[in-house]
Amino acid sequence: MPAPSAPAPRPTARETAISLRGVSIGYDRPIIEGIDLDILKGEILFIGGGSGCGKTTLLSCLTALRKPLAGSITIDGVDIVDSDDDAIRSVRRRFGVMYQLGALFGGKTLLENVRLPLEEFTDLPDDVMDDVARAKLGLVGLGAHALKQPSEISGGMQKRAAIARALALDPPIIFLDEPSAGLDPVTSADLDAMIEALNRMLGTTFVIISHELASIFAIGQRFAMLDGARRKLVALGAPAELRDHSDDEWVRRFLNRVPTQES
Repeated sequence: MPAPSAPAPRPTARETAISLRGVSIGYDRPIIEGIDLDILKGEILFIGGGSGCGKTTLLSCLTALRKPLAGSITIDGVDIVDSDDDAIRSVRRRFGVMYQLGALFGGKTLLENVRLPLEEFTDLPDDVMDDVARAKLGLVGLGAHALKQPSEISGGMQKRAAIARALALDPPIIFLDEPSAGLDPVTSADLDAMIEALNRMLGTTFVIISHELASIFAIGQRFAMLDGARRKLVALGAPAELRDHSDDEWVRRFLNRVPTQES
């Protein structure tokens, strides 16, 4: 991946990309209640916890695919919980999403997949959309594979292509849903390195849903941990600090991979 001439300026800690206040998520009943969380501009934040703790449900709320049971979620000054469809469509231009399985269209080339957000949200000429899509594929190391279909590349390359599509509109925020799922350790480490490089190069805020501890400790600047049993956000901080010094025993056990003791 080409190195930038200079890294993007790092934002101050006071700048907020996404603000959650009193957010409760769930379906017939709450899974997690009362989330207060500020996601900072330019950071890599992991959100994780045990199975069934509400990670994916929270992602659906953050990306305006469903509404929380209570509370507000503000992105770029817009509360996406109470906004109308036009406002939400405008906010969606401010973020990109990579879903767990990549969600690439099998009948389209990588170039055509990456073009899709440009076709939906812009009126750029076809040749310009092609140039932008090729540039995004180049950013993730897939410039030579633009005309291949997803079935012709590896799983790790499919994840990279999905990230390229998420970057198509140059959004300041990228959501990644379990990016390392199904990847071998080396490919996962390569993907982590790419995400960190994009963060440094572009200053993009990455919100990553994952419980992959190797990735969390390798590139996570902060970790927000959900606990389904207590139905709340139980920890927020630097991953190593939480692992070694959290006052919460469950947080320390989770981050140290300590098995549950049998009674």
